[in-house]
Amino acid sequence: MTTHDFDAVIVGAGAAGLHCAAMAGQLGARVLLLDHAAKVAEKIRISGGGRCNFTNRDATPASFLSENPHFCRSALARYTPADFLALVERHGIAWHEKHKGQLFCDRSAEDIIEMLLAECAAGGVQRRQPCAVRAVRRAGDDFELDTDAGTLRAPRLVVATGGLSIPKIGASDFGFRLAAQFGHRVVATRPGLVPLTFAAADWAPFVPLAGISLEVGIETGAAKARGRFVEDLLFTHRGLSGPAVLQASNYWREGEPLRLDLAHGHDLAAELLAAKQGARRQLGTELAERLPRRLAEAWLAARPGWATRPLAEMRDAELRELAASLQAWQITPDGSEGYRKAEVTLGGVDTRELNQQTLESRLQPGLHFIGEVVDVTGWLGGYNFQWAWASAAACARALGAAAGAGLQRSGSDI
Repeated sequence: MTTHDFDAVIVGAGAAGLHCAAMAGQLGARVLLLDHAAKVAEKIRISGGGRCNFTNRDATPASFLSENPHFCRSALARYTPADFLALVERHGIAWHEKHKGQLFCDRSAEDIIEMLLAECAAGGVQRRQPCAVRAVRRAGDDFELDTDAGTLRAPRLVVATGGLSIPKIGASDFGFRLAAQFGHRVVATRPGLVPLTFAAADWAPFVPLAGISLEVGIETGAAKARGRFVEDLLFTHRGLSGPAVLQASNYWREGEPLRLDLAHGHDLAAELLAAKQGARRQLGTELAERLPRRLAEAWLAARPGWATRPLAEMRDAELRELAASLQAWQITPDGSEGYRKAEVTLGGVDTRELNQQTLESRLQPGLHFIGEVVDVTGWLGGYNFQWAWASAAACARALGAAAGAGLQRSGSDI
C-alpha cells in the first residue's frame, strides 16, 4: 500500500515529535506521527522522578553545548519556557518550581503526555505505533518510507528519534544513521548527564562514604570547554553522582580530573585558623561542624592522629594543607556509567548543515531534524526538554507554512 495523504511524516513520538506534530497539525499541516515503541514518550514518563522537569525558567543559549553554540539561539528565542508553561496552564496542569528555575508537575509526568496527545488530537494528527521504519529514500520531491504500515510518501520528513541514552526504553541510532545516509555529518556522540566512575583501587578509600550528599563546587575542562557548577554531590560505592557530577559530565573528557570544593561557601583555611585561637577542641570536632561527619572523619583518617589533636596544637601550614585538600580536591574518573544511565546524548546531527529557523536540512530539502538527535545538549534541570519544545516549534511553523503554500498552489491549479 502506498499512501500520500500527508504533508509531513514525523518519526519519533517523544517530547519533540509530539510537540511538533501537534503544532504543525494545528497550523494546517496533515501530519502522520510514527514510533517503533508501543508507548509514546517514555522519556517524559520517567523524567524528574515521574513528575517531569518539563522546562527551566532560566534557559538561555549559554545553558547548551554544541560545536556550533549559536545555532540554538533562534529556536529558543521564538519558543520560550513561558510559552510552554502557558500551554501547561491552559490544560490545567498543576506545577511547582524547585530550585534554580526547574519546573515540575505536581501530580505526574503523565499529565504532560496526556496534554501533548490532546494537542495532537486537536491538530488532527494521525499516529501509528508500534510502527518501525525499515528504509527511507527520496522519490522525486518526496520522501518514501518502507514501514510496518506499508509504504508512505510525504514531501516533508521530520526526524525526532532522540539519541542513544537509556536503551531499555527504546533508544536507537536510527536518526544518526538516517542523517549519514542523506550526507549529513554527525558530531561524535557520547553519554551526557551521566554518573562518572573510578578505578576500584583509586576509589577504595572513599567507598565507606557511599550515601553522603552535600553541596559542592565542581569544575572540569579548560577555557571555553570548562564547566563550573554549584550543585549537590552524591558519593556512591562506585564513584560520584548527583547533580554536580551529572552537570560536569557534559564537559568531562577522558583523562581529565574533576576539581571539587567540598566545603563550598566556606573559606576553610581562614575559619580553621580563626577557630584555633584559644581553642581546646579537637580538629575532628571542628571540621565535622563544617562538613558531613563521615566525610570529615574519612579525610582525617588519611592523616594519622590529626582527628584527635587539639586544634590549638595544629601548625598553620597543616591547617592550610587540610583546607586545600578539601577545597581543591582533584580526582580523575576512569569512565562513566554509559548510555545505560545517561540522561542525554551529547553530539548528533551537525547543526551547521541545518537551517536555524526551520531545522531543515541544507543538503536535503524537506528533511528536518529536531530534539536530541541534533548536536544541541542542555544542562541538567529541564533544559533539554526546553530544546525539544523550541526546536519542535521552529520546525512545526515551517511545516505549517509549507502546507499552506502547497494548498495555495493546488488551488491555483484548479
